[in-house]
Parts: sequence; structure tokens; C-alpha cells
Amino acid sequence: MPTVLFADCDFHDIDLERALFAEAGVDVVLAQCKTEQEVIAAAKNAVAILLQYAPISERVVAALPKLGIVSRIGAGYDNVDTEACEAAGVWVANSPDYGVGEVATHALALALASLRNVVALDRHVREGTWHFLSAGRIPRAAELTLGIVGLGRIGKRMAHVSRNVFKRVVAYDPFLIDGDFPAYVDRVRALPELAAISDVVSLHTPLTSETRGMIDAHFFAAAKPGMTLVNTSRGAVVEIGDLLVALSAGKVRGAGLDVLPAEPVPADSPLVADPRVILTPHSAFYSTAAEQELRRKAAQNILSWLATGRPDYPVVRGTRTP
Repeated sequence: MPTVLFADCDFHDIDLERALFAEAGVDVVLAQCKTEQEVIAAAKNAVAILLQYAPISERVVAALPKLGIVSRIGAGYDNVDTEACEAAGVWVANSPDYGVGEVATHALALALASLRNVVALDRHVREGTWHFLSAGRIPRAAELTLGIVGLGRIGKRMAHVSRNVFKRVVAYDPFLIDGDFPAYVDRVRALPELAAISDVVSLHTPLTSETRGMIDAHFFAAAKPGMTLVNTSRGAVVEIGDLLVALSAGKVRGAGLDVLPAEPVPADSPLVADPRVILTPHSAFYSTAAEQELRRKAAQNILSWLATGRPDYPVVRGTRTP
């Protein structure tokens, strides 16, 4: 009977995964690995690893000659060394399309909550203040431009759900051809240009060597004064120190952040103390239906590889067979 390591998990139970693997005659072992060594120790008999946040590094891959596939519960896979996996012939798979609508609507919710000062108004009412100007002036969304960075599945959905809210939607994505831009989205060829014309910027890009820290002091220097920033992609895309400087200078009006470079956010972080920043706990992906789909697809990658030698959603095409 093949063994699958469930390397780490923050769900209340893994009944869904246990049922899927049991039906296929696969044994699953649950761990809560936070380090490379913990993964190596827990996965010594495993042919596959199902994971959320556990590190899959070059060292881990080299220490596990039986390992054939790594499947991440999520669309991103920046905790997996894909180059090391490819060199060793280990398949890497993910769940890229489970929560597209959830992330897009969460991003729009953060944008509108920031623009409309919803959180501050709620707090003021609870503190005894009842006045429509208590949280400051509010712009009209229908007169604003939304800029989207990254026009993949989620970026396109964000554009779709937002096009009747904002006056104009523009996007920057150097990896798409013109024909892949929806008719209602204007293409912007450079990131500084997008920053300069956008009242709201929503980030929908994966974390890569090119995108890490791309929203930095140069971006904010080019930004339209009073811009609102929303990030539901990956925390490390934004240089938080530069964002804080832009907030202090008034260049950024507000921010809605679902993801951060370090999670959970430290209690003493300036982000927590700033009333112009709305924080949510990496929850943009979540709905009860999306969670079930996410987990099922990640597990099914391994089951498909065991049955056919290929996962349903490959990120890295491996050579190792069941």
C-alpha cells in the first residue's frame, strides 16, 4: 500500500482526504512539519507529499529518493523548490482554479471597504459618534480607475466583477498577448504607468523572483496621490516598509491586505496600529465550497499520479513513476 504524507494542515480535520485515499487503497500519514528536517523524517516512507506550508527544498528532495510527487493545497507554490524537483524528476502539482471567485470578490470587498471607510465608520458608531463625515471624505468609485497587476484567472475575474463599479479598468501583465485582454480592460505596458493612472491597485500576481518586492518605493513614487492598494496575492510582492512610508507621506490613502510577508502579522506591527490599513487573515480564498474543492483537487493530483503517472494540475513535469 503506497503512503502519502500530509505534511502540514490547518484544517479542523482531514476526513475528506482520508476518505479519498482510503477508497483508493492509499495510506495517509498526518504530520505538522515546519522545518526541512521534520519533512524528511516524516516522509521517509512516502511516495507523495500533500502540503500547505511545509518547506520542500533541495535538501528535502535529495533526502527522499522514493518521492514521486508534491501536491500543494493552494494555487501558489513558493514554498516548493520547483527547480530542485524538476532536476530530480519529482512532479509538482497545485490547485490553481478552486477559489477564483472568492479571491476576486474579497479583493473588491477590501477595495470598497477602504474607499468607503467602512471599518472606521463602524468603529465610530460603536464609540458613540454618528456622523457621515466622521471618517473623512469619500470619493465616488464610479469616477475612479482600477489598476490590476496580473491578469490571470483571478485578475480577469476581478476585472469582470469590478467593471461596473469603477469608471475604468486597466491592467499590467507582460506575459499576456493583447488578445488575452478582455475588451473592457485597457492594457498598460509598464508598472509605473499603471501606478500613475490608478486610484485603486489590486495585486493578482504569483510570487516569483521577478515579482518579489515589485511594489516598492519606485512604485509608490510613481503612484497617483491618494492611491488605495489591495493585495490578495502573495505578501512578499509588497515591500511593507515602503508601503508604510507611502502611508505616512499620504501618497497612499489606504490599504487592504489579506497576505503579508510574515504571517500571522506581529501584534506590534505598524500595520496593525494604522487605521487606514484593513487586514484579513489570508482568507480571501475561503468559502466552505472553495475549501472542499481546493482540498479535493490537491489530493486528486496524487491519486491521478498513482493511477496514471500524471497529476491533473502539473506545475513541474516529473519523470518519477508510481
